[in-house]
Order: sequence, then C-alpha cells, then structure tokens
Amino acid sequence: MIVVSLTYLTGPEEADRHMEGHVAWLKTGYAAHGFLAAGRKVPRTGGLILARGPREAVEAYLESDPFMVHGVAEYAVTEVDLTSVAEGLDALKG
Repeated sequence: MIVVSLTYLTGPEEADRHMEGHVAWLKTGYAAHGFLAAGRKVPRTGGLILARGPREAVEAYLESDPFMVHGVAEYAVTEVDLTSVAEGLDALKG
C-alpha cells in the first residue's frame, strides 16, 4: 500500500484554480495507476491518496499532477506493508 500525503504550499484558493485538472488526473490514477481512494484533509491543508504500487510508478505519476506541476502541493510518500485489515479489505494486504 502506498500512502501519499499532499500538503498545500499555497492556500486552498490556489488549489481550487487547479482542482478540475487535479480531479481529471485522479480519475486517470484510478483507471491506470492503482489509486484506491483519495480525499481532502480536515482542516483543508491538503489531501491523501491511497494506492497500490509499485512505489516507483506511483511516484512517477505524481509528477504529472497539476498540483505538483503548478507548485500547489508537496508530497510525502509512505509505503506500508499491511498485515492486518478489517473484514472485506483483504485485497489491501501484502
């Protein structure tokens, strides 16, 4: 499991200017790059993406996010080897 934490470098207003492109980028991430879930942090200081690797491929795809291209957010990528999950989420392990 890859956990991507986005932290805004600008205010949410600047993120809103690039949101349409970012959402289109997310949709491609779900279809072709192993994205599983995404959402905003509360309070709205960035967001979070859950994906299945390989890590190098996810990191390479992050480079094309409009938020990165336009300097809206920075990214922290963490790889997690899940060994225990709630019932029905076994596909997330390993």
